[in-house]
Amino acid sequence: MSANPQWDISRALGVARLFHLVCGVRDACVTPFLTLYLRHLGLAAPWVGVLMGTKHLIAALWAPFCAFLAKTYQKRRALLIGSLLGSVGASLLMVLVPPLDKDLGHRSCNDSRGVTATVRPPGVGLTVNFTLAPGPASNHPAGAPSRPARRRGTGVRNASGFGKGPGESVREPFSYLPSYFVSSAEGARTTPGVHPVTSGVQDAPWEGAYQVVSTALPLLAEGPVLGSPANLSATRGDTGALDLSLEGLQWTLILSLGAIAFWELQTAPLERVADDSLYEYLDFVDATDRYRNLRIWRLLGMSAGVCGIAALVGQLDCFLMPSGPRGMLHFYGYSLVSTLALPVSIAFPIPACRWREPSYKTVRALSLVGGDPRLILLAVTVFLIGAATSTVQNFLFWHMEDHGSSELVMGFSVSLGLLGEMLLHPFKTMLLRKLSRAGTVGLGLGCLSGQLLYYSFLWSWWSVLPAQILSAISNGALWWAVVASIEDLATPRTERPLSAMFRSHFYGGGASLGSFVGGVVVTHFSLAVLYQASCVVLLLWLVLFLSIQPKLPQEQKINYSKLLTVEASDTSDSEQGTERDWLVKAMREEHSDSKG
Repeated sequence: MSANPQWDISRALGVARLFHLVCGVRDACVTPFLTLYLRHLGLAAPWVGVLMGTKHLIAALWAPFCAFLAKTYQKRRALLIGSLLGSVGASLLMVLVPPLDKDLGHRSCNDSRGVTATVRPPGVGLTVNFTLAPGPASNHPAGAPSRPARRRGTGVRNASGFGKGPGESVREPFSYLPSYFVSSAEGARTTPGVHPVTSGVQDAPWEGAYQVVSTALPLLAEGPVLGSPANLSATRGDTGALDLSLEGLQWTLILSLGAIAFWELQTAPLERVADDSLYEYLDFVDATDRYRNLRIWRLLGMSAGVCGIAALVGQLDCFLMPSGPRGMLHFYGYSLVSTLALPVSIAFPIPACRWREPSYKTVRALSLVGGDPRLILLAVTVFLIGAATSTVQNFLFWHMEDHGSSELVMGFSVSLGLLGEMLLHPFKTMLLRKLSRAGTVGLGLGCLSGQLLYYSFLWSWWSVLPAQILSAISNGALWWAVVASIEDLATPRTERPLSAMFRSHFYGGGASLGSFVGGVVVTHFSLAVLYQASCVVLLLWLVLFLSIQPKLPQEQKINYSKLLTVEASDTSDSEQGTERDWLVKAMREEHSDSKG
């Protein structure tokens, strides 16, 4: 431990671990569930894609700019505190965004508590059998504010969303449907239902048209009558149309866009400024080797936070906020954890004095990418990874919800991938040495494309869980190989600017474009088509990457800082040992050339 408290490394690392842990819990409260909440507000897939694409674009451009200003004017601690305070208020703005259907929260909470609208004698069941008939996907666009009706064959689904077999009768609650999906035929003794059509049925999500016919449902005269979902297919087609002339959709979309943009402006610089400050703090005392393991604490916080908030929302959301859209508790949890992170940010290690470094490192990094074909190939790879990953982050929970998955199962699926990455981390060096950088990148791309293909064929609420184990390679090992390749190809003092550029500009730009395009593809086709198309694109790029990579020039730049570390143990006082020192030889040759 240093005698100067300014350079207390043990204390600085302890505070940094706690900060990463709390920030991981904070991010897990909302980030995985944000698009699901937007869906519950009533926004269709293309508008959700626009919102998420804007969010990624702001983060890619705003975070590096704020980090530069904070370093230039030495206001890093003020920015950390201001970012946390601003994100508390900005996240609560999302709670104020009105949903398209005001009664959606009441019906979803009543359904989750098992409340039914009819009183039936024993043995009398209110059943609605349904199936999909072949038809264009546009008849049922994704992103409808109700729970999408994804059915298999002649099966039905009960109130909790779990599928039943063809021979089982269950109650299909109309409380899932917004008010504009349910007609106001009060007192009607016959209700249009959906009869199964067994010929030509295709098991494709969100495709097909409902065939509605009139069928009698045994209702009690003295009980309240359920609303009639007459002309359900036509109603779904009308409400799914992307018509911004609707006043409710206009306000919901505009307010959501404003809240998300303001929120991202507040929270985007936090991680970048904290990482730069800690790295410079450790670099001043030559302890940067202890910086790399801090990401484990963020993963641990996210793994615990995503399951914890999902469990709390499932138990307390309807009890505390029965009138709003489901999921409002996510934002209150985010605000609470952000408040808890404030005292940690006050003690966060930030170097008080630092020598002036050139401010044009980003320009040098960009010119370095443009002049090295290997970096160009890596940049395109990271861009495509961002585009493909955004489709999973934006719409996988939609797909799981269509199969009856609860938020707790969704949170557990995310936690499973994070735990796999943490368990694989001790084998990071061995993996990169055995497979090489390019081989690990190829393995990560293959696992990611396999996950996307698997997601397109989900058949149950739990079926997503086995594929999440591959996230340890498709996310963890893939990025380890990318960062290691960048460090090998970068010139001295440009490793961090180049790595930051890949994460913010290339990955963030790909995620933004993937969100924009993904929403449109989901609307006009289906989620399965989106995942299959993403899988094909990644596989084609994988073949191209593996065929181009060996043909590129493989010269490696000398990293003198690494060379000093390696040769420190071999230094000898003898003249013979000095002659074997590569660095001394190189310096002597350079000196002799300059004299000549």
